[in-house]
Amino acid sequence: MSTTTYPPSDPLTWKQADADVHVATRAGEFAGFVEFDGTTHLVRDNHGAELGAFAALDDAFRALEDAHAPTRHGSAFAPILPRAWRRKTRRARA
Repeated sequence: MSTTTYPPSDPLTWKQADADVHVATRAGEFAGFVEFDGTTHLVRDNHGAELGAFAALDDAFRALEDAHAPTRHGSAFAPILPRAWRRKTRRARA
């Protein structure tokens, strides 16, 4: 399994592989696909996991793009206290 990550500035490139299948790549690597089953567009990521079903093809494309977007949880920097502040305070010795 590849652990290569690409910056979000690299867009997905879409190609129509068949009448009912569109395949996405990013920087030459397989990113996922959209398959039309006659009623909805089913989206699967690069591991084959289903990301959802959409009525419109553009919504399906957007879902795969959003799945590849990096997620941010809180601050980019963890709060780090100086070592002296992390310790318990001690009384001075005589």
